[in-house]
Amino acid sequence: MKVKRIIALALALVMCFAFAACNNDDAQTNDPGMTNAEEGQTAENMTFAKEGTLMIGGIGPLTGDNAQYGNAVKLGAELAVKEINATGGINGYEVAFRMEDDVSQEEKAVTAYNNLKDWGMQMLMGTVTSAPCKAVSTETEADNMFLLTPSGSSVDCIEPDTAFRVCFSDPNQGVGAADYISANSLATKIGIIYNSSDTYSTGIKDKFVEVAPSKGLEVVGEEAFTNDSATDFNAQLTNLRDAGAELLFLPIYYTPASLIMTQAKAMGYTPLYFGSDGMDGILGMDNIDTTLVEGVMYLTPFIESSTDEATAKFVKSFTAAYPDQTQYMNQFAADAYDAMFIIKAAAEKANVTPDMEISAIGDAMKVAMTEITVNGVTGTGITWDASGEPTKQPRVAKIVNGEITAA
Repeated sequence: MKVKRIIALALALVMCFAFAACNNDDAQTNDPGMTNAEEGQTAENMTFAKEGTLMIGGIGPLTGDNAQYGNAVKLGAELAVKEINATGGINGYEVAFRMEDDVSQEEKAVTAYNNLKDWGMQMLMGTVTSAPCKAVSTETEADNMFLLTPSGSSVDCIEPDTAFRVCFSDPNQGVGAADYISANSLATKIGIIYNSSDTYSTGIKDKFVEVAPSKGLEVVGEEAFTNDSATDFNAQLTNLRDAGAELLFLPIYYTPASLIMTQAKAMGYTPLYFGSDGMDGILGMDNIDTTLVEGVMYLTPFIESSTDEATAKFVKSFTAAYPDQTQYMNQFAADAYDAMFIIKAAAEKANVTPDMEISAIGDAMKVAMTEITVNGVTGTGITWDASGEPTKQPRVAKIVNGEITAA
């Protein structure tokens, strides 16, 4: 057996040297913007220097009201994995990725986690939304499994020592929204509609309300709804209109946001709208009336029309890989794409190998995450401390003529 492994390894090394000799580049690159086409190779024909596969799982809503987010994450992660494998994998090992559907529900997210463990998952890129992420983080904590959520922004998503995030946190969004509204004199009387049954929505709302007075903003009303009552917003809208709200702050997901805008228009109420990152994806909804969302602003780490090199390369790669699914090219796809390259950077720093126990990988990754700096699509010079929070700030997008632009 040992002789066979030595022969196999020798053959693999010969093939790698032969491949390198045919390549015009002097060295491989970890540039996340480089596509398979640009490298002239694919994961299918890549020869890996080492035996074994690193198994990375993903969890998110591939169906249901928040499917826009989960499918975007799935495609962004798969694109990154293809590019990582095309340039040698992680520490010379191939990467396998599998995504499970949680319909944005805690119980189903835990089921998905257990399914992925049965598959052989060693690290988790997920989950996508906050409440399921919190539920799953309890499971990863028990297993000491490394977790990197691309978009779970609730503070308690990353309580375990081995849990980190790519996106900015809910409190960060609350402060960022208040700062922008105040600095740009968008309005002084603010109304809020939030989901009281959702930790994501409540967390952003609470921080916004806390800091608003110091920014010269008056919150004239806080109107709540729950997951079970997210269909009729006429009472909330009437109250806020009568209170004189000039701008509605909506720290919620795009599906209820679209209903709020539709019902406000029907009653002749035309406030400005400012949302959190959950608003991203509203233009990808089936049959969306673009005039309804004209002028809507929201926080985001990714704006497709940005001209920086990393964004331009990501847009080019995503469009080439998924020409019929560009509705998913949003911040969630970009966060997931960055997440995979972040995992690669940390795993290489920690020298992670497929034969390591899950807990050992978790211990190694939690240290390595505090020692790396990543330039990604959603931020440059990103670092992490032991809390799991990234050093990055949100940007503001504005929908103009049916297109997402930088505000």
